[in-house]
Amino acid sequence: MEVSSQQEVQRRMSGLRNDVQGMEHAMVCLEDQQDELDFKYQTYKMEAVADEALKKDRTSLFQVLVNRLNECRKSTLSDLQKILDQTKDLVDVLVGKELVEWRRRQQKACIGAPDDVSLDQLEKWFTCVAAYLFQVRDFLKKLEELVGKLSYANDPVNAQKPALQRRADALLRDLLKSAFVVETQPSMPQGKGPQVLKTSVQFSVKTRLLVKFPELNHSMKVTVSMDRKAPKMKRCRRFNVVGTTTKALSMADGQRGGMVADFRHLTLKEQKSGGSGKGVNDVSFSVTEELHIILFDTVFELRGLSVELQSSSLPVVIISNTCQQQSAWASVLWFNMVSQDAQDVMFFAGCPAATWPQFGEMLSWQFLSASRRRLDAEQLEMIAHRLFGRSHSYDTCLVTWSKFSKENLPDTFWVWMDGILVMVKTYLEGLWSDGHIMGFVTKERERALLKRKQRGTFLLRFSESVIGGITFSWVELSDSGKPILQTVQPFTKADLSQIPLPEIIRNFQILQADNIPENPLVYLYPNIPKNQALGKYYSEKTGDDSPYIKYIKTKLVFVSEKVITKVIDLLIRSTGPTLCLSLAMQGHGGGQALPAPGHGAASGRPAWGGG
Repeated sequence: MEVSSQQEVQRRMSGLRNDVQGMEHAMVCLEDQQDELDFKYQTYKMEAVADEALKKDRTSLFQVLVNRLNECRKSTLSDLQKILDQTKDLVDVLVGKELVEWRRRQQKACIGAPDDVSLDQLEKWFTCVAAYLFQVRDFLKKLEELVGKLSYANDPVNAQKPALQRRADALLRDLLKSAFVVETQPSMPQGKGPQVLKTSVQFSVKTRLLVKFPELNHSMKVTVSMDRKAPKMKRCRRFNVVGTTTKALSMADGQRGGMVADFRHLTLKEQKSGGSGKGVNDVSFSVTEELHIILFDTVFELRGLSVELQSSSLPVVIISNTCQQQSAWASVLWFNMVSQDAQDVMFFAGCPAATWPQFGEMLSWQFLSASRRRLDAEQLEMIAHRLFGRSHSYDTCLVTWSKFSKENLPDTFWVWMDGILVMVKTYLEGLWSDGHIMGFVTKERERALLKRKQRGTFLLRFSESVIGGITFSWVELSDSGKPILQTVQPFTKADLSQIPLPEIIRNFQILQADNIPENPLVYLYPNIPKNQALGKYYSEKTGDDSPYIKYIKTKLVFVSEKVITKVIDLLIRSTGPTLCLSLAMQGHGGGQALPAPGHGAASGRPAWGGG
């Protein structure tokens, strides 16, 4: 559909170009025709013809020429009217459809959608239409010149030209006012994403004029400001923009780039409060629900036309403490996902709910941004199950803003999900991108998947109870040959910062009754040999040469219940009871072997020193 739409715009653009080129030829012909009439008339006056019959013939001839010129002027004016009709249709499509769709794509791209937000094609279209409108103004100016040389009673140019001029100028103004856009939304270098800014921390933002005329290079100055349009709300903060707040629009990358003003070193400073009056609106927001707009102003001046232009950013959330960033990003996600009005700073006063398809897509974008892999249908279904319970279809289910970011404080749904995203982006990007982490699996689903698998089959999933935790479960066999599932207590980023998960899995061992260490993890679900799946992530060094051995020895020692007493005795004899007690009290969260609920008794328990 997008390609078809672009082809239709291109078809209309070609038609307009042909008509403008035809008008260029028509204006030349009109001028030639008028010059011919003027030349013959001036020659006739110089001849001073006395013969009345000849005078009458000449007068008739001139009347014919004037009538022909009149018809030609009418035809030219009619053709200009048609060109303006075509131009209006194109301006309506570019401003009312293509640019609106681009703005929506940009809004989604700010929260991770893989949408195309390039402005190059729009710039070509806007520039072409603007150039054609300037040509129409030139045609009208030429008509005015011709009328100044030769006019007559009921001249159609005198009657129709003013209306055509007003229409051409209005279309050009509308096009130019829409052509000034924010190409790159405000963002901090180390932020979670665009539209979250922190006071006193530098941020960047880029504006662009989609009408690219070389003669405008460096001539237009853009000024940045904010909160001029802010609603008067109870305890609403106000900010000043600090830094180089005026920059010239210039062609980036020489002649190839767009006409941009790139602000790179701006900061925000909160204004001192002028009191605690209620103002016009009694609504009050939390800091991370307060939305602010950054404004950009410039003046377009070219060929006698002067137009004031203004553009604005998407709403930004301004924080003063890094700990607010997670909540602020939640607000940006929700606004960009749901809002139909990109300038609605009162959005959270009556925050609408999101449909499950909207919400699931937004979550999928977060994983795509973190690791280049979306959530698949099964993972989305597991998340929906967590939110809504079991259902045949979730398409009509709604997620509220409260359910997303406020219920079950402090461990809200978003806090849980963001903990996973941070862990994936920081420590598990490769494993997630390769599809080795099943991720979102309920314990019931996990049991159903593993109970028919061979001994040693394991899968990786995110913890449902530990924020930013990942665990694995594997299949063991009881003495009777019945499959039993074992699960380790989740590893968190504190663990993964010391030992990469592939190394944990590679070196994971259980000491059985005969004191022989054994790695119970053999096949990554469904049946991929562990080393085949994870081998490319292993350290080249193994055993005592491994850079992770000092952590592995204290964190990944598992023993069976039959030898636990023997290990304690050995520890007491070798380290003394005081150190043994100290080691026992240092039990670490990551790597402790626990039986998964409903999976039967555990065959192993953690050794002291961290499990």
